[in-house]
Amino acid sequence: MAETQSCCIDLRSGYCRKTKIFHSLRQAVPMPPPSEPLSIISYTLSLLYSSTNTASAALSTTSFLIDAATGSHLTYTAFLHQVDSLSSSIRSLYPNLSVNDVAFIISPPSLHVPVLYFSLLSLGITVSPANPLSSPEELAHQIKLSKPSIAFAATATAHKLPGHLPVILLDSHEFFSMLSSVNNSNSEEKFKIKQSDPAAILYSSGTTGKVKAVVLSHRNFIAMIAGLYYNKLANEEQGKQEMNMNMHPANLFTVPLFHVYGFFMLLRAAALGESVVLMEKFDFVKMLEAVERYRVTFIPVTPPLVVAMVKSDLVAKYDLSSLRSLGCGGAPLGKEVLVRFEAKFPNVDIGQGYGLTETTGAATRAIGPDEAKRYGSVGRLSENLEAKIVDPENGEALPPGKHGELWLRGPIIMKGYAGDDGATTATLDSEGWLKTGDLCYFDSDGFLFIVDRLKELIKYKAYQVPPAELEHLLQSIPEIEDAAVIPYPDEEAGQIPMAYIVRKPGNNITSAQIMDLIAKQVAPYKKIRRVTFINAIPKTLAGKILRKELINLVNSSASPKL
Repeated sequence: MAETQSCCIDLRSGYCRKTKIFHSLRQAVPMPPPSEPLSIISYTLSLLYSSTNTASAALSTTSFLIDAATGSHLTYTAFLHQVDSLSSSIRSLYPNLSVNDVAFIISPPSLHVPVLYFSLLSLGITVSPANPLSSPEELAHQIKLSKPSIAFAATATAHKLPGHLPVILLDSHEFFSMLSSVNNSNSEEKFKIKQSDPAAILYSSGTTGKVKAVVLSHRNFIAMIAGLYYNKLANEEQGKQEMNMNMHPANLFTVPLFHVYGFFMLLRAAALGESVVLMEKFDFVKMLEAVERYRVTFIPVTPPLVVAMVKSDLVAKYDLSSLRSLGCGGAPLGKEVLVRFEAKFPNVDIGQGYGLTETTGAATRAIGPDEAKRYGSVGRLSENLEAKIVDPENGEALPPGKHGELWLRGPIIMKGYAGDDGATTATLDSEGWLKTGDLCYFDSDGFLFIVDRLKELIKYKAYQVPPAELEHLLQSIPEIEDAAVIPYPDEEAGQIPMAYIVRKPGNNITSAQIMDLIAKQVAPYKKIRRVTFINAIPKTLAGKILRKELINLVNSSASPKL
């Protein structure tokens, strides 16, 4: 950073009054030179081997992957042996596969999936995992975008794939034999992988439209893992807070591995030599059982799970004393939920973060209990990142405290969208700024606050109403299990806020009571004016509300009058 520029930067907020850019307040972390040939797997394993806690003897006894249901596990040594064997087999059986070819993956969670990821990435093959619950039509759209050369599937999912793709079944004898072949060569001696090469094509959640295929490079993931790794080490040096009673850090994954959150958290765990407990299918009670059985210390979660932990009486029946922290992403948590969580789990830190698939999954995060208490915030900018808050109307960059669209720039920003140059051009400008589509602001201390998605703001007369604000208030009502707020067409106002409500079992709170409770807490234009009760709020696996499904439900029957 030039001296003339750094003198203009406010050291509290990170805002430069000259350039109108917010800079990260985090300490820079070491990263390899961009020109150095390097895959994310080689980088991750270099961090693993450099750790004093992961000497060769420790790798042979420390479990990396654990199946929550069966207790089956792979030590680091066994895992890496399978990765090498699979890499050798793929090179031998599919010699035409080369760097930057795409492998499409559609499989339920299993111990084989991380082995497959590491193997393909170490060969320079681009990994493109999809939701195994997707329909054949949805998969066809994704395959059209990513153009894979090969597919990996389970027997239960393979029938959804088009017939032109060669398919390897992860639950077949062929694949099992590929995991135990002899590997006598280093895969990266043959394939020189550039950091700028694509590592993964991941599919955006598509909350407001059709999914997009996000291309993330090896460099994107290297930048992400470097920040998480060195900050974790720095925190342990300061407080030793993670190593309570000499417990080995164990992560329970409630997020899917095909989602960017699960993807980078898997790499993070490997870099730090931690254990990962995998659940084939999420179940709240089974999650609590797994925390107790495997002495889980950390869970990456989404907001609905935090709300469930706050409101459920079941948690008292399990020994959750090993749990030290939750990392929450996907959507902002309200102050009321956080306060109640802290009261119920006083020994568990909860750190919020914010990110998109387009930012390799994270862009801001709260580190430590002090930052976590900045209620409503999703933390500060991650290392080496820059941000702008841009007025959507006139394009002017705004100072702290002002609302506008968040733009981000740095080494974790995607390469673009596969198969959609128009969307890439609309989202990434010529200077490398990613337009997030989120309405946000930074406060005077550099903490980011998400107001809402720009496209989801409710236009009530001349006012803009953020659904997320009303949802936080609704979720703080004890009688409400879950809630979503959408625009309802109105002839006079244009749109009015309408709430879909999931009542807590056995409760009979009425529409009038809900509307009255909210009306007492908000300005008149933000009042909820319609309520409909529903059994469940439709959401992505990342916990984002699928408002488009609720809006489609309303639009199919709504008249423009109240």
